[in-house]
Formats: sequence, C-alpha cells, structure tokens
Amino acid sequence: MITRHDYAYPLRVDVGAGQIARANYPDHVNQLIEQLLLTSPGERVCLPEFGCGLRRLVFATQSDALLATVRIQVQQSITKWLADQVQLTDVSVLSGADPANGLDEGELLITVSYTLVDTQAPSVVTVKVI
Repeated sequence: MITRHDYAYPLRVDVGAGQIARANYPDHVNQLIEQLLLTSPGERVCLPEFGCGLRRLVFATQSDALLATVRIQVQQSITKWLADQVQLTDVSVLSGADPANGLDEGELLITVSYTLVDTQAPSVVTVKVI
C-alpha cells in the first residue's frame, strides 16, 4: 500500500530534507480544515470565495445564536470546499461566555468530526479562534 503525503501547512522548507515539508494524508486534511476555518472570504486573491470568516465573529456577542451561526458556517464551508476530502460527521462549538469551558471571553473552540473519504478513517480536529 502506498502512503500518501501532501504539502504541509503552513508551507515551509524541511531543512533536513532540503525540500518543501510534507505531511501524511490525515494530518494534511486536518491542516486543510484549519486553513479553511481561519481564512476570511476575500483574503485569497485567486480564490476570493474561499474561507469561513470566523475571525470576524470573535467580537460578536456570545450567545446561543452565535454558536448556531458558527456551526452552520463551518458546516457549509466544509461541505463546499472539502466535500471531496471529508464526510462531515459533527460540528460542535463552545464559547468563552461559559467559564466552565475553560475559554477566555471572546474565544471560540470548534471541534469538527469527520470521516476521510479516501480511507474511511474517522478523525477529529479542534480549532481555537481567538
């Protein structure tokens, strides 16, 4: 069986190998999800619609409505941009409005559960938006 490798994110040079750093496929997909969630639409010149735009919501009043909005935005972005890579299982969002979460006020913690399309392996990635 061939092990798949892709470019690591953020893009960097692996000094030891003398080439662009690579990541194994599951790590690469986790990096793609993190990149998608932390990119704002309009930030990429050649792909202006790419991104989820979560950073602009950090200053919104933290409420159940905000958590629902973030959850929907994450689901829609992953379905639009990464449907060929992942099958979305669940998205959960926690906010710093509840001290029991261990987050500071204004922080969001997003947990994305998914199955890799190529390998059918389940995986989870957590992204903290500050």
